[in-house]
Amino acid sequence: MRVVARNWRRAGGELDIVAYDGGTLVFVEVRSRTGEERGHPLEAVTARKRAQVVRVARLYLHEETSQASGFRFDVVGVTFWSDGRTPTLDYVADAFGVAG
Repeated sequence: MRVVARNWRRAGGELDIVAYDGGTLVFVEVRSRTGEERGHPLEAVTARKRAQVVRVARLYLHEETSQASGFRFDVVGVTFWSDGRTPTLDYVADAFGVAG
């Protein structure tokens, strides 16, 4: 993937990463946690968060020039460990779509 934007902010939200994967524009939501006491980081991508990401992605598509043939929403979960272990990374491609 080729990253074209990081922390793209507008009123109402932010896109963590925008990248091209071939001809597809990918909006990547990144969530992190230290340990799993508060749950896995992927669990933090709730229906409300997904709706927010979709809204801001629509703004991005409206404001920025894109040669993409399509788009998708990916999610990355990063778990940091207090005992010094290497962080765990979970990547879910095409994690959710756009509802109606």
